[in-house]
Amino acid sequence: MPPATRRAILKAAPAAALAAAPALAAAPPARLEPPVTDALSRFIAGSQDAAIPEAVLERGRLHILDTLAAIVACRDLEPAVLARRYALAQSGDARRSSATILGVRDRASLADAVFAGAMTGHAAEINDFIPSAFVQPGPPIVSAALGLAEQRGLGGAGLLKAVITGYELAGRVPKALGLRNLNRGGLANHGIGPVFGVAAACASLMRLPPERIGAVLTYCSQQAAGSWQWLLDVEHVEKAFVFAGMGARAGLQAALFAEAGFTGVRDNLDQPGGFLDQGVFNGPDSDLNRHRLIDGLGRQWEMEHVALKRFPTGGPTQPAVLGLLKLLPEIRAETVRSVRIEMPGRWEAFRDAAMPALNLRYLSAIILLDRRLDFVSAQSIPRLRDDAAVAALMTRVEIAHDPAQETPPGQPRAESARVIVTDTAGARREVFVPYVPGYPSHPMDRAEVEAKAAELMQPALRPQRTREVIARCRDLASLKRADALVRLIAV
Repeated sequence: MPPATRRAILKAAPAAALAAAPALAAAPPARLEPPVTDALSRFIAGSQDAAIPEAVLERGRLHILDTLAAIVACRDLEPAVLARRYALAQSGDARRSSATILGVRDRASLADAVFAGAMTGHAAEINDFIPSAFVQPGPPIVSAALGLAEQRGLGGAGLLKAVITGYELAGRVPKALGLRNLNRGGLANHGIGPVFGVAAACASLMRLPPERIGAVLTYCSQQAAGSWQWLLDVEHVEKAFVFAGMGARAGLQAALFAEAGFTGVRDNLDQPGGFLDQGVFNGPDSDLNRHRLIDGLGRQWEMEHVALKRFPTGGPTQPAVLGLLKLLPEIRAETVRSVRIEMPGRWEAFRDAAMPALNLRYLSAIILLDRRLDFVSAQSIPRLRDDAAVAALMTRVEIAHDPAQETPPGQPRAESARVIVTDTAGARREVFVPYVPGYPSHPMDRAEVEAKAAELMQPALRPQRTREVIARCRDLASLKRADALVRLIAV
């Protein structure tokens, strides 16, 4: 078709469409209530100058340290190696807009480096999570914020505020969409929350003005994705992508799009037909709650709802792991007749999980055999598949649902377990674990987080450099360039 003809058709198209559908010319329907875009835009745009309480800043510093420790510990695991190989193949020769792939010295384009860093941070079950939102914010948000800060020569104080801003969106968005809606629709909170969280953190560092944040949010909405099929993953690669790599890449791009002037649906979160007005979120029995996006924004902080993992296993498995470790001095693997673990929530997922660090029968077996739980064994697919002693013990472990441990609707999700061990003589030992240190109700303090970080980092960084990473995270406000952290954790 000649260019002139094509231009004529495009010029006439709007008028023709209105003539064919006169209803479209009527006044637009009322916006959804309460409106949320303006409040979110002001919050994100003003985050670098906001007065954030010291207690929230302290939690932010600890979660940054915890994420860096996870990146160092997971650097050589398969999801990290594959993501790094991918990033280098795509843009390892980048000269413009490049950044360091966290955990190593290699560089790639900003988007590829951030993607690989996030995948590394969630290459195993050791990073932080928000139990009330089913998201794991650290790897995607910290990786993206640190990559952007390195590229633009920004300092530690700005990095800290950006990360806290990102956690705010990562936690609020899934709870606003509705945990029941997401589960029923097969949409993984773990993939959706980080897209918005990373974008908010990057927009904060970019100091985008309020009028550009709407574009950030609309491109987040278009890219928010993820399926619960991650539960079927074995090697933890797809899971690392859904939980971390995907959100880091998509959120960063959303902020970069807005910075570059991309336009989109104005106030998409407030528009009928927009992201929050889709059937999956507003159908029968919906638990959509738009208020969760803005109520208490800037006063009540999601950082207070973030958990740290005491053990290198999936979040809901932690109470049972702690319970069995507590009973360990009283029991021997060779005399155990049965282990029964009673827990709330998606108990069957942790009975049958294909991933070692999520499979409670496997974790119970290696704790009994090894008399401890370490990072390597908790992630070992070969032991899960091929260790005959492990397989034999797994047949004696039962995972069961305990409705009495469930919390009422609207209350924080229960994180507890009852462990009952019966030996061959019929003796029964039982322990109930109402929580694990690190959960929001019982947060780990600075000394505990730093001890965990040191344990994870020292094998690769040695004691001196490990102490320096911890010291820099402790005093982020004085760090003039955040890339000092990037260099410290590079091996």
